[in-house]
Parts: sequence; structure tokens; C-alpha cells
Amino acid sequence: MNSPTVRHNEAAHRYEIDIDGVQAIADYQIEGDRQIFTHTYVPPELRGRGLAEALVRQALNDAKAAGRKVVPACSYVDVFIQRNKEFQTLLA
Repeated sequence: MNSPTVRHNEAAHRYEIDIDGVQAIADYQIEGDRQIFTHTYVPPELRGRGLAEALVRQALNDAKAAGRKVVPACSYVDVFIQRNKEFQTLLA
């Protein structure tokens, strides 16, 4: 399977993946130098494809590149960071 294309919709403060007219998202807010991840959602028909991981990995890589600290208010992002040690240095 090809990797999904993750789009950063800066105007909406979210990362998005569109597949067959259905959208998976990871929402965030920016407060100063902190990026607060508030919600990750993958519709039931798209689950099991690694989309949440793709969204969050891209978002965290972008936060790192921008020099931001991360606040995982979303439980998925919190667990993802716990499981992926390379992102733990981003925690605010």
C-alpha cells in the first residue's frame, strides 16, 4: 500500500488525509512556541491503515522543524510520543 499523502491545512490548524472523499484529521493550536495537539480522528471506514500514525508523525516532524514544543492534549498523540522515543524531546 502506498503511504497516504498528509496535507498541512494551516488555515484550519490541522493535518489531513483524504481518501475516497473521507477525511482523517489531527487538530492543533499554536500558543507561543508551543503546539498543542487537541484531537486526532480517523473515520471507522479508514481505520487500520496507519493514518493516525502518518498524521501525527508528520505533525511532530513539522513541530520539530519549527522549533516548537509539543503539548499532547490528545490521548493518541500522548501514546504515540510515549512509544516513539525520538519525539520525547519535543514535550513542553
